[in-house]
Amino acid sequence: MPVVNGCALPDELFYDVERQVWYREVADGLVEVGVTSVAVAMAGTVVAVTPKRAGRRLAAGNACAVFESGKFVGPAKVAFPAEIVRSNDAIMEQPGLAHTDPYGAAWLVVLRPDDWPAAKALLTPGHKVGEPYLKLMRLANFTGCGAGC
Repeated sequence: MPVVNGCALPDELFYDVERQVWYREVADGLVEVGVTSVAVAMAGTVVAVTPKRAGRRLAAGNACAVFESGKFVGPAKVAFPAEIVRSNDAIMEQPGLAHTDPYGAAWLVVLRPDDWPAAKALLTPGHKVGEPYLKLMRLANFTGCGAGC
C-alpha cells in the first residue's frame, strides 16, 4: 500500500487524484465511493458530510456528497456518469468517520456506473497512485497526514 507523507492510499482502490476521490469495485457491477485520507487531512476537522440520495443520476463532475470542515465546504465529485444506488447514512450521523476510517465506514455512496470499464480507464490504480499524490501534495504545500490517516 502506498503511504505518501504519512497518508495511506490502499492498493485495491482506484483514484481520481485531482478530485481526491477513491473507488472500490463491489458486487454486481457496483462501485463504492469515498474521499481519500489526503483530502480529509487537508480539509481539517470534518464537521458534516451529506451524501446525495439513492436514485439520483450523476453526470461526470457532479457531486455525490458535500463535506464541511473548519477550512472547507465543498463537493466530492465523481469522475464518470452513474446512478446512486445507496447512500451512507452513518457518515451523516458520524462525520468523524472520515478521519478514523476514510476507506471503510466513511464511504459516501454506491454507484452503478454507466460504463465501468471506460470509467476505470480514467482512474489511477492504487499501486500507481504514489507519485501523482506526491506531486499534488507538493503543489498544495501540504506536508502530510498526521497520526490516524
